Amino acid sequence: MQSAATVLGVLRERGRRGLPVNELYRQLFNSQLYLLGYGRIYANHGAMTPGVTQETVDGMSQEKIGRIVDAMRHERYRFAPARRVNIPKKNGKTRPLGLPTWSDKLVGEVVRLLLEAYYEPTFSDRSHGFRPGRGCHTALREIANTWTGTAWFVEADIADCFGSLDHDLMIEILSEKIHDNRFLRLVRNMLTAGYLEDWKWGATLSGAPQGGVASPILSSIYLHKLDEFVEKVLIPEYTRGGRRARNPAYLELQNELAKARRRGDRPQARQLRRRMVSLPSADPDDPDYRRLRYCRYADDHLLGFTGPKAEAEEIKKRLARFLRDELKLELSHTKTLITHARTKAARFLGYEITIQHNNRKATRRRRTVNGQVALRVPLDVIKAKCVPYLRRGKPAKQKALTNGDDYTIVATFGAIYRGIVQYYLPAGDVYRLHRLRWVMETSMLKTLAGKHRSSMSKMAAKHKAKIPTPQGVRTCFEARIERDGRQPLVARFGGIPLHRQRTATVLDRQPIRVDYPHKEIVQRLLADTCEICQREGEVQVHHVRKLADLGAPGPLQPLWAKAMANRRRKTLVVCSPCHDLIHTGRPDPPHTQ
Repeated sequence: MQSAATVLGVLRERGRRGLPVNELYRQLFNSQLYLLGYGRIYANHGAMTPGVTQETVDGMSQEKIGRIVDAMRHERYRFAPARRVNIPKKNGKTRPLGLPTWSDKLVGEVVRLLLEAYYEPTFSDRSHGFRPGRGCHTALREIANTWTGTAWFVEADIADCFGSLDHDLMIEILSEKIHDNRFLRLVRNMLTAGYLEDWKWGATLSGAPQGGVASPILSSIYLHKLDEFVEKVLIPEYTRGGRRARNPAYLELQNELAKARRRGDRPQARQLRRRMVSLPSADPDDPDYRRLRYCRYADDHLLGFTGPKAEAEEIKKRLARFLRDELKLELSHTKTLITHARTKAARFLGYEITIQHNNRKATRRRRTVNGQVALRVPLDVIKAKCVPYLRRGKPAKQKALTNGDDYTIVATFGAIYRGIVQYYLPAGDVYRLHRLRWVMETSMLKTLAGKHRSSMSKMAAKHKAKIPTPQGVRTCFEARIERDGRQPLVARFGGIPLHRQRTATVLDRQPIRVDYPHKEIVQRLLADTCEICQREGEVQVHHVRKLADLGAPGPLQPLWAKAMANRRRKTLVVCSPCHDLIHTGRPDPPHTQ
């Protein structure tokens, strides 16, 4: 049996070379891939959420992997319908979310691993959604660094993209590179498994289910056709000219300046230089110069065009025609706009994007700001983020948090604030988030004061701290939990300088993605030894949603709960009898008492 690293490495190399793959279904017999998939998704919040059955990650074992592999060998594996729930959207509507069973999640993760390894090297550099090492910040950084001089933004949004992907076309796209009918049948069964809503079965006639593990990679493969059309058809047609023609008025002043300098007429030279700075050096209306640029994140894509508006309208129509005729998708009429880049702002990934123009601002005697891309924080976003912490226009305490300890309150406010600030650090006007900081800080202090029946000033004096940052010492608020023999737990709110960081990335820890089963939980499962009674063979993994579910420590806490609390792990590898006793509520297995 080949290791997971070898399998994925071979697929990645074939994808890089553009070679088709013939026997992809056989890789689903490799238990190493299932162990790798388990190590990647067992800690997800949805792993403990049941689908149409009560099966969750709890009880995971090598025996379960063996049953899945055996079903795959005989082509008997069938995906169960996903349990559908509707989650609210910002516009007041709802979005359907599918909750597969645990076995379907595990198989979906293995399918995702195989497809991602093969297709990832072939994807466009202009695609940033659902890809390792890429995200919103990489897309925004590309726009800010390379879209200088853009005249028009074409904001394009596909209406109900993930729910409208055509299944037949999806299989046809996959079959161009994957010459394995068994694997293609498995993918089709995954897409057409249906859903249960209020215990009524519904057919999935199109789309990749939101919530499905393999849905992101399938949508990326589908929309790669759009990337190819833009890069190979639209961009070559609407891009011409090496550089703009020189502005005749600027050239005339440049020649007069040279003559004045030769004459030694310094006052005249200074006057001519000031007039030159007020003019563009290149012709902004050069008919022989065009540029079309493109960036996509999932189903949202933005095009930047340098040229007349009539051609921008033509680009939008051709894009809509291609999506309708070739991919069977429709552009949203309300969200697809043509925006003048200099006087208005385009909305993309929660930012406002505009082109700067200021004839008065000169750097090193040049108007270097003109034509540069500016990323801005939308004012309505700041207002919306403040709303949950306001009551009648003033910051108010959060009653739902008053029962928690100081650490929990500060950690909750700090995590939310830190996530918002880290996302908008690349914006040129990130300082506008001072309003949000003040609102959340005041709400947090009122919550602490309400908990302790004290005043805001006393709570501020109790939790205020100074921390060093690259921009100097900053004031923040801290809550600590001291621990014997270990570093204290520290929750922090604020202390982040609201200064633009061009290369900012989200600082929260990202999952480490490697191509072999490296997780500690996988090694413990392969050890095949019960961690309670030390019995060997037929072990399963007991999972809990959070450590708080283990109960308060003390003499009445069961042995298995003590073992998990001591390890600070939400998992425990146990034999089948011990696992049954844990779920029946017996304090300890009889052979451990």
